[in-house]
Amino acid sequence: MFRHLRPLRRFCPEQIRPHGFHYSRALSGAEAATALRPFYFAVHPDFFGQHPREREVNENSLKRLSVYLENLQKPGFKSLKPTQLTFYVRETDQTSSDGQEPFSSSGFRAVKFTLHTRDLLSTVLYILNSCSLSVEHIQSSNTNVHSQPLREAKWTPDRPIKWNKSYYSFTGFKDPAEALEQVSRKEATLTSWLDNNVKIAGKKLKNSLPLRKELARLKDELSNLLQLSDIRWQRSWGVAHRCSQLHSLGRLAQQNLETLQKAKGCTLIFTDRSGVSAMGHVMLGTMDVHHHWTKLFERLPSYFDLWRKLTLLEDRISRLLGGIQVVYIEELQPALTLEEYYSLLDAFCSRLLESRVPLHPQSLRGLQMTLSSDRYAPSLHERGHFNIPMLGDPANLQWFMLSRAQQARENVQRREQLKATEDRLIQASVRKLALEKLYKEPSISSRQMVACCERLTTRPRPALDSMRLCVSHFYSVLQDGDLCIPWDWKDTEAVK
Repeated sequence: MFRHLRPLRRFCPEQIRPHGFHYSRALSGAEAATALRPFYFAVHPDFFGQHPREREVNENSLKRLSVYLENLQKPGFKSLKPTQLTFYVRETDQTSSDGQEPFSSSGFRAVKFTLHTRDLLSTVLYILNSCSLSVEHIQSSNTNVHSQPLREAKWTPDRPIKWNKSYYSFTGFKDPAEALEQVSRKEATLTSWLDNNVKIAGKKLKNSLPLRKELARLKDELSNLLQLSDIRWQRSWGVAHRCSQLHSLGRLAQQNLETLQKAKGCTLIFTDRSGVSAMGHVMLGTMDVHHHWTKLFERLPSYFDLWRKLTLLEDRISRLLGGIQVVYIEELQPALTLEEYYSLLDAFCSRLLESRVPLHPQSLRGLQMTLSSDRYAPSLHERGHFNIPMLGDPANLQWFMLSRAQQARENVQRREQLKATEDRLIQASVRKLALEKLYKEPSISSRQMVACCERLTTRPRPALDSMRLCVSHFYSVLQDGDLCIPWDWKDTEAVK
């Protein structure tokens, strides 16, 4: 009877920002993860244990979403290809079926949307709106929201809709303001969160041990059979998913061993698309069928020829720019295929040859540079390498690198010292907490990891014997029992 009273939800990307708010700065990765918690809670595969098809769809979509969000945060990106995603969304206190398919008898519905946003904030808002989830918690964040009119919106109500409490009492819907107030009153601390989740994680970890042994066995067998340098995964898939991928590769090896052995000496990476990466690694797209994998292995000799040409290009650029080393850093640059990266290097080398920039042959020896197609001004990264735009002016490029060469060397020295400190503190934390493993997500910097480990080693020891601890941006228990904690975890109760 009260269905017509529900506020209308609109899903136009250019209108997804809430009325009355102007965001003064871009959302950080940690803030985006926090803002998406209601979404992760509604689609997390662990809640679809009795529905394997829906669970698999959500797992695959979450991987593709993770790739999209990671690329948005990488420096130098200009635009991303539209990414179509499908999620099965559970019925929760925040979900509503307005404008979407109704919930099934199992308590979930399918939601499809296409991401074509250019920043984290609009992406987060678009995802929440597409799944009919509240964005009130983003509006309430006074650290990055200022009350100013949003001129670009085509239509907005005169004021935000705020229902009387009797509406929530009668309909049974949860008052978002009340829920937000409850969350703000008490924020999870490391101690309280571990107390509530260590046993759960321990049970999941114990259940995953047989699969972990199976994964190690399969990896060793296939590495030896195909004479591979390594087998890796680009995303944080679960152990069962990884075993399934290796079983699939093993069946293909039984059918066509000679073809697959063309990858001898290579690193094999299971990722989102098939091809050869800018690092020269063989990428197997997990959504591709065996036929696509076989075709890739058949074409590897031509990829190896292209790789040799690419290394020659890098050497030529190095000679033209004073001996600086051209590198590709996976965690800091947009994901490129070998063909894409070669094209980028070739165009840059042609520009250098045309300009004839005079640099002393050894003036930049020992330093590194990355090449980007999305920047127009060079920069010096805190890790010590130069970010060089393909379209920048070569004369300005020469002056920039020479004038900052000493600073770059100092940054490299600090990075090496920080990495040594990070490794030492990780080992100390593993010993003190009796952990099986301590690691971090790729988005966590060495500086953040050092800050986290320094605090871990100086606090009372929690009951984490033989657990696997991952330093991340938020709290979670992974499906195989790994505990994720934010690098800036709190150890005192929030003030009420």
